[in-house]
Amino acid sequence: MLNRLSNKIFTESCHPIALATFRILFGSIMFISGLRFYAKGWIEEFYLEPTFHFKYFGFEWVNVLPQIWLYAIFILMLISALGIAFGLFYRLSTILYFLSFTYFELLDKTLYLNHYYFVSLVALLLIFIPANSYLALDNYIGLKPVKRVKRLYIVVLQTQIAILYFFAGIAKINTDWLFEGQPMDIWLDKFHYLPLIGTLLTYKTTAIVFSWFGMVYDTALPFLLWSKKTRVYAYIAVIVFHGATALLFPIGVFPYVMMALTLLFFPASAFRKLKKIVPKIKKHSHLKAQLSASPVPKKLAICLALHLFFQLTFPLRHYLYKGNVLWTEEGFNFSWRVMLVEKSGVANFFIKTDTDFLEVNNAKYLSPLQEKMMSTQSDFILQYAQFLKKEYSKNLNTTVGVYADVFVTLNGRPPRRYINPTSNLAEQKDSFNHKTWILQ
Repeated sequence: MLNRLSNKIFTESCHPIALATFRILFGSIMFISGLRFYAKGWIEEFYLEPTFHFKYFGFEWVNVLPQIWLYAIFILMLISALGIAFGLFYRLSTILYFLSFTYFELLDKTLYLNHYYFVSLVALLLIFIPANSYLALDNYIGLKPVKRVKRLYIVVLQTQIAILYFFAGIAKINTDWLFEGQPMDIWLDKFHYLPLIGTLLTYKTTAIVFSWFGMVYDTALPFLLWSKKTRVYAYIAVIVFHGATALLFPIGVFPYVMMALTLLFFPASAFRKLKKIVPKIKKHSHLKAQLSASPVPKKLAICLALHLFFQLTFPLRHYLYKGNVLWTEEGFNFSWRVMLVEKSGVANFFIKTDTDFLEVNNAKYLSPLQEKMMSTQSDFILQYAQFLKKEYSKNLNTTVGVYADVFVTLNGRPPRRYINPTSNLAEQKDSFNHKTWILQ
C-alpha cells in the first residue's frame, strides 16, 4: 500500500489548473491583505512609532529600516503578490514576496500570528513549485504552458495545509478546552447582546459543545478533504466554520485564506468551469502547450520531504519543556496552537542599584499592545528586562539589577504570580533551554 501511495505521489501527473488556481487565489488575497494593512495605518502604528521592538531569538539583527525604505519594501511586497497572482516573473515574485513578507513578520514578535507564519511557509514552497505552468503571464514571455504537472507539488501544499489543521486539533485535546469549555466560554459570553442566540451563547454547555466541535473539525478535516467521498461535505464545513469565525472573531483575512486555499484538495476535474476560458485565450495565441510533466528534481524532492518532516516534528517540541505549555508558552509558537488560550497579565518591573530601588514606567518604552503581550510571555519579559538593564545602566552610569513582579490569569482562572520575583532578570540569558524562573 505504501509503495502504491509513493508511486502515485512521485510518478503520477495531473492537470496544472489546481496549482494555477491556488497561485491566483493566494497572490490576490495577499495583495488585498497588504492593502488592508496599509489602510489601517499599521505600518506606522506597529513599526515606526514604537521605540522598542521584541525580537525572535536568533533574529535580533532584523531591524526596522528608515521610513522611506520600509515603505519601499512594503510596496515591493504588494507588487510581488500581484506577480504571483498573475504569474508574471513568477519565480522572482515568489522569492521577493517570501523575503519581504517574512521581513515584516520578523520585525516585532508582538505581531506573531499563526496565519502569518503559514503565509511565509506557503510563499517559501511556491518558490520551488511550478504554479506558473498554466494561466500565467509567464506563458507569454518565455515559459510554455504545460498540460501536466507532477502530483507531488500538489501533495506538498495539501500536506502543509493539513499539518496546520491537524496540529491545531490535537492542541485542543486538553482539559481546559474539552471539559471546561475555556477559553470558548469567555469568548462567547462577549456576544450575549445578540438577539435570539445571545442568551444561548452564555451557557457553559454551549461553550463545551463549540469546543468539542472545533477539536473534531480541526483534527479530522485534512482526512475528510483527502477522501473523495467526504470532500464536498468537508469543504462545506470549511465555509461554515471559517465564515462563523470571521463574523465572531477579529482575526483578519485568515478565514478567507483557508476557505480559498483548501480548494486545492479538489481534483482538476472540479475546475472545468475555469478550463472553459482557456480555449479563448489560446485561440488568440501562438503558444503550444507541452504535453508531459517535467520530472521533479531529486534534490528538490529531498528538500520538500525534509521541510515536511520538520513541520511534523517542530510543533512537538513543547514536550521537551517542563510544565503546562499554555502557562509557560515554551514551544507554543510555530506549533499551530490557533486561538487556544485567553491570557492577561500585569507586569511591574523594578530597577535595583546599590543605593536605590526604582519602579519602571512601562508606557515610556512600550506601546499598549506590546505591554499587553509582554505581560504574559516569559521570553518577552526577559527581553524587555535585558533592554531595561542596558537603558538604566547607561542612564545611571552603574550596574543595575532588573526584577519583575508578574501576575497572569489563564483561561478565566484567578491571577497567579508568573515568575520568581527574586530572580534578577538582568543576569538571565535567553536560549532554547527551559526558563527555571517561571513559577509553575
